[in-house]
Amino acid sequence: MVKTLMIFVHSAACVIAACAIVAGSASAQTTDWQPSPGHTQVPIWPGAAPDAQPVKGPEKVEVDPKFLIAGKPVAGVTNVVGPTMTVYSPQGKNTGAAVVVFPGGGFQELAIDLEGTEVCDWLTSKGITCVLLKYRVPSTPYDWHCDCRPDNLAKSTLALEDAQRTLGLVRFHATEWHIDPHKIGVLGFSAGGYLVAEISTDFRRRLYAPVDGADKESCRPDFAVAIYPGHLSAGGDSYKLNANVPVSPETSPTFLLQAEDDHVDNVNDALAYYIALKDAGVPTEIHLYAHGGHAFGLRRTQLPITGWPQLVETWLRTIGMVAE
Repeated sequence: MVKTLMIFVHSAACVIAACAIVAGSASAQTTDWQPSPGHTQVPIWPGAAPDAQPVKGPEKVEVDPKFLIAGKPVAGVTNVVGPTMTVYSPQGKNTGAAVVVFPGGGFQELAIDLEGTEVCDWLTSKGITCVLLKYRVPSTPYDWHCDCRPDNLAKSTLALEDAQRTLGLVRFHATEWHIDPHKIGVLGFSAGGYLVAEISTDFRRRLYAPVDGADKESCRPDFAVAIYPGHLSAGGDSYKLNANVPVSPETSPTFLLQAEDDHVDNVNDALAYYIALKDAGVPTEIHLYAHGGHAFGLRRTQLPITGWPQLVETWLRTIGMVAE
């Protein structure tokens, strides 16, 4: 594969300072997130999930009406002990490509609409199958309330087990779901962006004992998209990479996007990962914007960074995942 290394630096006039975490006593709460009518979420594990950990209560959905992105609230799902996937089939033309989506939320909860269902609406409109993963959260040892080490340098074991399992399931069912098994990628935001890097670099062995034929399939993504990813830098003033994402020439071709004024996940996270990918000869494209903040999802604002989906569409054509 030809190595492509492209850096685009943009500027904008305004700043978004928003966090992907949705919480607060004023939040409206419901239990058990459900997809829209016509879609069914299914458990990814045939029995209990491996390495199960207790949570503080039942699964719940919180919507804080005071926390708005592009004028709309965000739904957050937490206390997920039974991970699921929901398959969204393409609208009209089917390119054969598929994307497993990892919402962000600091490994404490999942921004299930902003960085989940809205992403699937976009992908399916482009002829791409979307598989929305509701992975387990909270997922220790991460704690978004502090910037404490070594939490930010630890492996998100539960979430990564769920991601590995889901990639295997998608390949196992590729024919049934009209998917090309060689065109299955991942896309994640914030903590989900870190999960993108984890599964792109840690795919040679399962973190759990295989349970069925799906676990015999490769869980390596054929391409990866990380939007305002976190936890990738080892910290400090250098661009040293987090050791839990050991980049190699086999790492998935990757698209990176982040804002320089992101005060939740520093731009050095994307830069550290980009440098490691470049040095390993992995096809990589990075887009940096002066302004944009954090947790904007696909919601368009006056900021140019929110036009990133079109950049991803172009990149997918460039690397041959979808046809011109």
